[in-house]
Amino acid sequence: MASSQHSGQKKLRQPIVVVLGHVDHGKTTLLDKIRGTTVAAKEPGLITQHVGASFVPASVIEKLAEPLKKLIPFKLIIPGLLFIDTPGHELFASLRRRGGSVADFAILVVDIMDGFKPQTYESIEILKQRRVPFLVAANKIDKIPGWRPHPNEPFILTIRKQSTRVQQELERLLWDNVISKLYELGFQADRFDRIRDFTRTVAVVPISAKTGEGIPELLAVLAGLTQRYLQHRLRFAEGPAKGIILELREHPGLGVTADVIIYDGILRKGDLIVTGGLEGPVITRVRALLMPKPLQEIRVAKRELMPVEEVVAAAGVRVVAPELEKAVAGAPLYVARDEEEAKKLAELVRKEIESVKIKTDKEGVVVKADTLGSLEALTTALKKSKIPIRLADVGHISKRDVIEAIASKEVNKYYGVILGFNVKVLPEAEELAKKMEIKIFTNNVIYKLIEDFEKWLKEQIEAEKRRELESLVRPGKIRILPGYVFRRSNPAIVGVEVLGGVIKPGYPLMRDDGKHIGEIMQIQDKGKPIPEARAGMAVAISIRGHVMVGRQIDEGDILYTDIPEQHVRLWLTKYKNELSDDEKMVLKEIISIKRKQKPLFGLVFPQQKK
Repeated sequence: MASSQHSGQKKLRQPIVVVLGHVDHGKTTLLDKIRGTTVAAKEPGLITQHVGASFVPASVIEKLAEPLKKLIPFKLIIPGLLFIDTPGHELFASLRRRGGSVADFAILVVDIMDGFKPQTYESIEILKQRRVPFLVAANKIDKIPGWRPHPNEPFILTIRKQSTRVQQELERLLWDNVISKLYELGFQADRFDRIRDFTRTVAVVPISAKTGEGIPELLAVLAGLTQRYLQHRLRFAEGPAKGIILELREHPGLGVTADVIIYDGILRKGDLIVTGGLEGPVITRVRALLMPKPLQEIRVAKRELMPVEEVVAAAGVRVVAPELEKAVAGAPLYVARDEEEAKKLAELVRKEIESVKIKTDKEGVVVKADTLGSLEALTTALKKSKIPIRLADVGHISKRDVIEAIASKEVNKYYGVILGFNVKVLPEAEELAKKMEIKIFTNNVIYKLIEDFEKWLKEQIEAEKRRELESLVRPGKIRILPGYVFRRSNPAIVGVEVLGGVIKPGYPLMRDDGKHIGEIMQIQDKGKPIPEARAGMAVAISIRGHVMVGRQIDEGDILYTDIPEQHVRLWLTKYKNELSDDEKMVLKEIISIKRKQKPLFGLVFPQQKK
């Protein structure tokens, strides 16, 4: 137990391990299995629960990995491994600290049948950002058709008991769904028992979190790797504690308490601590430290917490102190030796929090997240997707955020939106957003949140483009068919052949000398109104305006759509690729007619090549 019994002796800090991966790939089952297996190992008094974490002692790992001793010789010098209990990259994102992560090592769980999924990629992205070494647990080998389970056996023993067909299928799945995907991301990877240099190759351990097969290797490889990777970083736990706030909760009688992961040093009751809040640093004193009672059977739903005098890294602990309601999840927590040092640390914390928050007056989306760590992971992902940010902060979506989004919308209507990660929308914010038509996206998966926004953005831009295109007069060229004058005026109704481009009701018409003669009222084909007519069609059109067949126009005349100058400019620049070849030809003709009539027409355009 991480309590005062260790204060006399020096104690190596145990590595902190997080479990990441896509939803439903078995992260929670794996954590439960690791804890359950350690309980089943019946090592008296050694199973310890922490707040938000579980400690698996080295003796238990060695006992489980006993059958592997001949194949994987290892001697553990670490006291054991501290697993962060709440799986998921949302939580891992919160374990940020300056220049990296609080986690020393990670297990990336991948369903061997299902392969890499968006959250798998996202987890790897955050691991890369924070430079955290990891191994891959290729889970659900028991789902391979024909697999015969041998509960809790090492993988290297159980695989030999499977049929050749099952062994081949396992190899295929490992390669197709896991190893090749890691190669695509720039990692060398292989099955753990074929690796010579673990520092260069990502170890893939096939397991079943359900049957326990492969768990002995997983723990053995994990312990061996953390020890090797961290030799230079595995210090004795001494000096003032450093930690990170996992979450804040209200407790009757205690007020707001903080669940903290201590990754370095020693935290004692009465210590002066400095942490971060949204309004600024919080300096306070520890009133009490609470840890779960040592329990053999840890699956007991309600665990009682008991007070301890001190906690030695690495550990998960509940901290009771005044003014923690001002603190924020994901903020660093430091122990100060005196008031002077507390002030210096407060400045450090303030800078650290300010570096994650964003506040500008420029266009961009408004971003809210539940913790500083997930805010940082989200803003990094948005920047990577080249999405500008106007405001990024921690907390639920409030009316103030909607006001920011309204201001952003005035600059660029596409960015007047709010992205909320793992947060709620407060009622008055929802009301104002509805009224002002501010779109709010919420999700507890970062990639989904960004994906939803990008999909919406694309749809908005497409819709806007369609609307603008619809409003433009397209190039069109028609000839009045001789013998097909149905009515001479008011409106004139004539039969025409479309020689090029397109005509639609509402389009203005001009003669080939540039004179405006009215606009198309209706187009009919075989007596039925149609929305447009294209090159090659023969149709009847009605023309409104002061136009009379025999005066302004005649049978056999060529007419063009009378395109306004602003429309011509858009066709030649923004929507050049939206015109068909025959429309482009007609546009050239229209421009040269307009130039004769008005020499300065379209001076902004290059002269049309004849």
